[in-house]
Amino acid sequence: MFEDNYRQRGLRNKLVKKLALKGIKDEAVLAAIGTVPRHVFFENALLEHAYEDKAFPIGEGQTISQPYTVAFQSEKLEIKPGDKVLEIGTGSGYQACVLLALGAKVYTIEYKRKLYETAMEFLPRIGYKPYFFFGDGSKGLPAKAPFDKIIVTAGAPVVPTALTDQLKEDGILVIPVGDKEKQVMLRIRKKGGKLLKEEFDYFAFVPLLGEQGWKS
Repeated sequence: MFEDNYRQRGLRNKLVKKLALKGIKDEAVLAAIGTVPRHVFFENALLEHAYEDKAFPIGEGQTISQPYTVAFQSEKLEIKPGDKVLEIGTGSGYQACVLLALGAKVYTIEYKRKLYETAMEFLPRIGYKPYFFFGDGSKGLPAKAPFDKIIVTAGAPVVPTALTDQLKEDGILVIPVGDKEKQVMLRIRKKGGKLLKEEFDYFAFVPLLGEQGWKS
């Protein structure tokens, strides 16, 4: 297991209050952020940064996402307990843990083998058990489709048609789309076979790699 002491819980509570001040309103999302021990994803030398509202490098050119970004995407997904959720880009696994804390059934796919292997070994050790897959997330996970919700944690040049095809009716896809430096967050709902698109703030994600993403 891992240590989660009074100080760490206090820092997490401060982070939750900061996210609320920044506009996160969903109490379930705030509670999930307040539950997941973000410090366990950091090396000891970086522990003091674990509950800052910042992204940090995790190797392989990837980052553990900024807590505000995780909360923002999670809120836009409108997770209900039992939702079947596909996460594109496992990364550190922090976002997957937040989705699990919200009561989702999580399928997560990672393009980088080292990150996939690390997360698959580490997350169950700290009590979080999504279904792990290695491969091209831009193609989704057709063998397990359809999904209630899909979240993409990397910046895409376009919305991959494979992902909208794998959404259930009334499903939601949350994805950042733009160039490699800046992307606009999109929420896409499937209604009556149509895709209804909403645009939100701009963010900066690492590039989505794969056949329907950026070429590595």
